[in-house]
Amino acid sequence: MADSTQNGPMPGGAGGGAVQYLMANKLDTAMWISRLFTVYCSALFVLPLLGLHEAASFYQRALLANALTSALRLHQRLPHFQLSRAFLAQALLEDSCHYLLYSLIFVNSYPVTMSIFPVLLFSLLHAATYTKKVLDARSSNSLPFLRNLLEKLNANQQNILKFIACNEIFLMPATVFMLFSGQGSLLQPFIYYRFLTLRYSSRRNPYCRTLFTELRIVVEHLIMKPSCPVFVRRLCLSSISFISRLAPTVA
Repeated sequence: MADSTQNGPMPGGAGGGAVQYLMANKLDTAMWISRLFTVYCSALFVLPLLGLHEAASFYQRALLANALTSALRLHQRLPHFQLSRAFLAQALLEDSCHYLLYSLIFVNSYPVTMSIFPVLLFSLLHAATYTKKVLDARSSNSLPFLRNLLEKLNANQQNILKFIACNEIFLMPATVFMLFSGQGSLLQPFIYYRFLTLRYSSRRNPYCRTLFTELRIVVEHLIMKPSCPVFVRRLCLSSISFISRLAPTVA
């Protein structure tokens, strides 16, 4: 899941090697800084230490920083912009384009804690990966405590990605609920549905597709038990059939 970096560790002492590495990979460094800022703002939204009013502003800052990171990553993946249908189709295949759209969907909406977790966790994972590369450029055994934290984070990467995918899925009914509660716009559920289909079809991240399959298996297992009321079974089977028809075809 980490962004690729062409340059390896460079000589020049403990601090000099890290600085040279950062300067030699300016675009990756810019994304690293924006991701750290996203983590900072997201954390201050989830834990409103500065007050609820400030928390709402940190929510917007986190999404704007994530949009900047996604735009930089998309530029890195597709450096030659073209105003054409083919370029747009290629851009929509990129995960960075998905989360650029995600940020734009929620940046001006009512703050929803669930919507900030994918942004926070993706930024944390990518920032941790690049931080380890910076530490390696500085020294192979520098800051062992921080290295241990990064290793533990990396060891739980699969569980974190599944949690993100679960958030992506359950945000769909949440946007519908926000609409009927007066906290969302009419277009938000339709645009988010488009985002969810892009995540389902993602070539790099299959976790959303995997979670849909696992949730279907769990629900079908529960409703087939004799103790399950017939009307609940029929309702669930109808819902599964409806959601399956909405799912995009994956090559």
